Amino acid sequence: METLDIVIVKRCLAGDKEAFSELITKYKRLIYNVIYNMINNKEEVNDIAQEVFIRIYRALDKYDPQYKFSTWSVKIATNYCLDVIRKKKVDTMPIDEAVGVSSDIDTPESSYLKREQSDRVNYELSKLPEKYRVPLILYHKNGLSYEEMTKVLNEPMTIIKNRLFRARQMLKEKLSAERKEGIL
Repeated sequence: METLDIVIVKRCLAGDKEAFSELITKYKRLIYNVIYNMINNKEEVNDIAQEVFIRIYRALDKYDPQYKFSTWSVKIATNYCLDVIRKKKVDTMPIDEAVGVSSDIDTPESSYLKREQSDRVNYELSKLPEKYRVPLILYHKNGLSYEEMTKVLNEPMTIIKNRLFRARQMLKEKLSAERKEGIL
């Protein structure tokens, strides 16, 4: 599968304009998910995705086929999103899957409670320092492996694992403190 990506990249570099649309089609969903999970603003996702794909296109000659194209493109998307966040000082991030509330019957009350808890988790996540927040998002929301995260974040695996552990602990402490106070 990855050999197909390098073939497509080589076609792009040779001037085949249709080849890049194949890459966009193949990775559009992944890139959109990364952007949405980091920015959490539906109105901005399309603009940011367009800029990310332009950056991917311009950097195709720097692509190293020893790495998965998906990992390389996620790294470009992540770096661009971090730039956008820093410029805007946006500090809200969703992590709906971390809520962990499940119910056999989805009643309006349970839906409301799930959403409320999800909002609280998102709020607390947004307050985490960037170096802890980003690995949590990449791992839990985007499903990146530790190895993929080392390439995206340019950090050794020990640091990635340590930051994920610390981020989870900080989030857990915040949420459990609020439960004790009756907020959650």
